Amino acid sequence: MRSARAAVALIALLGLAACASTAAQRPITPVAHVDLSRYMGRWYVIAAIPTRIEREDYDPVEDYRRMADGSICTVFRFRDGSFASGLHTVHSRATVVRGTGNAEWRVHLFWLLRLQYLVAWLAPDYSEVIVARDARDYVWLMARTPHISRQDYRAMVKRVAAMGYDVTRLRRNPQRWPEPGGPRPSDTAVCR
Repeated sequence: MRSARAAVALIALLGLAACASTAAQRPITPVAHVDLSRYMGRWYVIAAIPTRIEREDYDPVEDYRRMADGSICTVFRFRDGSFASGLHTVHSRATVVRGTGNAEWRVHLFWLLRLQYLVAWLAPDYSEVIVARDARDYVWLMARTPHISRQDYRAMVKRVAAMGYDVTRLRRNPQRWPEPGGPRPSDTAVCR
């Protein structure tokens, strides 16, 4: 029940943020092309300017899987407040915006919202990514591994600052892997 309330709160917050004006700032330029087959899979959320439900995340990860209809199944999983807390998941589906080289998506949360997802920077080897929004309200620094070097982290933070974000709002997410007891059933959850 708590996950459902958190998801509804997230939807409301993101909807308000989507309505906010960003006329003073230029749109963020996404990467030229994303090879979706290489992009799919698990991404560990290293740091973020978090949404309301992400403020106390531990072990947050985002899993992507391409569906037969071309959409992208997304499963965001996290522990709220500590490594010992229960596992929460948020399921959504994304569609690629035509003509963007697969670098801009619309994430559909339930049936209410379509949220912008920009691949604003991507390492050539697909090991690290920055996902941004033109509203500059939220940003996610993710990697294929739960930990990255200090040098890589600082470089990502500089990129985020250059995009016009207030990097003092970034929260580094605690990550501790492998999790005790192995993978959870929600790790393999699928979109319907």
